[in-house]
Amino acid sequence: MTNRLIGIVPKHLTERRLRSPLSRALREKYGRRNVRVIAGDTIKVIRGEYSGIEGKVEKANMKRGSLAIEGIQREKVRGGNVKVEINSTNVIVTDLDLDDKYRQALIQRIHEPEKKNSTEKKSKTKRQSKRRSPSKTLSNVKGGEQ
Repeated sequence: MTNRLIGIVPKHLTERRLRSPLSRALREKYGRRNVRVIAGDTIKVIRGEYSGIEGKVEKANMKRGSLAIEGIQREKVRGGNVKVEINSTNVIVTDLDLDDKYRQALIQRIHEPEKKNSTEKKSKTKRQSKRRSPSKTLSNVKGGEQ
């Protein structure tokens, strides 16, 4: 994505910038490698100046793909503190905020694809057995006309 396209990129593509890998325990639990980070998730910084710090996400900036984390601040030259935004690729998600029902449903739907696929396969085979093949229907029509 080039700089001139940043303003017109669809939302589903800009959200991909906010994906972060899951910790090993969460990978085994949910059966996926990464997840979109939202405010309320607990993360651990693994790269950069603040590596090793763990905290909750206060704000997620979708345009920059960065996260503001509790406890990570920098002092200004003239005094005061500023939140430091960290790139979402430099962190690992250690705990998910599952207060949102939509997010719970999304994670469960992705976690259990085997059940869904097995029921779809059964229904497709039933449908296919009821259908007639095109060659049989054409021969019946031609035979009736002659």
